[in-house]
Amino acid sequence: MSEKLKPELRFPEFDGDWNETTFDSHYSFKPTNSLSRDKLNYEAGTVKNIHYGDIHTEFDLLFDVTEEKVPFINDEVNIDNIDNENYVQKGDLVIADASEDYADIGKSIEVINTNNERILAGLHTFLARKDDDEIAEGFFAFLLNTYKSRYEIMRIAQGTKVLGLSKNRLGEIPLYIPEPQEQQKIANFLKAIDKRIKLLKAKKEALEEYKTSIMQKLFAQEIRFKQDDGSDFPEWEEKAIFQIANKTSSNIAANSLEEDGGDYKIYGATGFLQKVEFYTEEQEYISIVKDGAGVGRVLLCDAYSSVLGTLDIIRTIEENDLRFLYELLQKMRFERYVSGSTIPHIYFKDYSKAKFPIPHPDEQKRISSFAQKLDCRLEVLDNLTNDSVMLKQSLLQKLFV
Repeated sequence: MSEKLKPELRFPEFDGDWNETTFDSHYSFKPTNSLSRDKLNYEAGTVKNIHYGDIHTEFDLLFDVTEEKVPFINDEVNIDNIDNENYVQKGDLVIADASEDYADIGKSIEVINTNNERILAGLHTFLARKDDDEIAEGFFAFLLNTYKSRYEIMRIAQGTKVLGLSKNRLGEIPLYIPEPQEQQKIANFLKAIDKRIKLLKAKKEALEEYKTSIMQKLFAQEIRFKQDDGSDFPEWEEKAIFQIANKTSSNIAANSLEEDGGDYKIYGATGFLQKVEFYTEEQEYISIVKDGAGVGRVLLCDAYSSVLGTLDIIRTIEENDLRFLYELLQKMRFERYVSGSTIPHIYFKDYSKAKFPIPHPDEQKRISSFAQKLDCRLEVLDNLTNDSVMLKQSLLQKLFV
């Protein structure tokens, strides 16, 4: 007798048991092609091709071809022998059957809109088509993304350097599904969360583009702030970085740190590294990665924190504004100052000679205050996005068996 279970979290109008089933009880596999990237292009063609790498990194879980960048098959590739039923259809699942790691093996997308375009499933993919009407649109896309389903897929993956799946073993994985009405309710709810995540990301991207554009205009003096009395600020003066900032160094090595713990941040080349029980800097400051792969990366670091020895510590001098300097340094092309063939390195004595038009400190503060307000809005959007992603991850576990 099949196992019958109920999810932890449920819509109130449903109370029946979920039924144990298998993937191949509802889907059958169609042929796919093995065209490599060099047989594809993004410029022109009559047939598009879903590559497994794009399932790993690019495509949304619910695939709408009008919202995705899908490559065409090159014209010289002969596809005349492909039957019409082997083209991707609405409701199909396209599953990546190969990956170098467990995180991406078996990742899948469900096709919700082909826009009447001709699309094929390509290299290292399975094309799965529904055999019945008992599966609601979008439900299996989310089901296969739950922890239990992912675990079952990872468990059957085989290989050493490259992991792979077989259709037979994938078809036999155990799954639990409710009646179609509950499936649709779950899918619609998760679709709404996905839509919110997408909207928040789009808003953040638009605001980032606006900030980039407006800061370029501010630094080019195409836009100027006025003083409180409505008068103009003084003209900008060309100055070198060393005239408005100085540098100190850190001698903290990564291998000297204890396990994560304490109240104070320490930064490395990629940003925040961990919490420690000490700090070296009492005020907010800028750090610049001075060697290694991230050379030239600029970070704005919190007060009461520290950095590793691979970063320079930059502070403003006199009345110059730190956040203004941070925005200015984002514009710098540090690659001009890189030395060293094996490990790239930059030196303050070199890049600090770079000259820029610099406004009066009072105008610097106006510019930095404006940039900080935009950064706060970006942070709010980022937090809302992360909260929505976390909510979705939680629901993927609680709404499913």
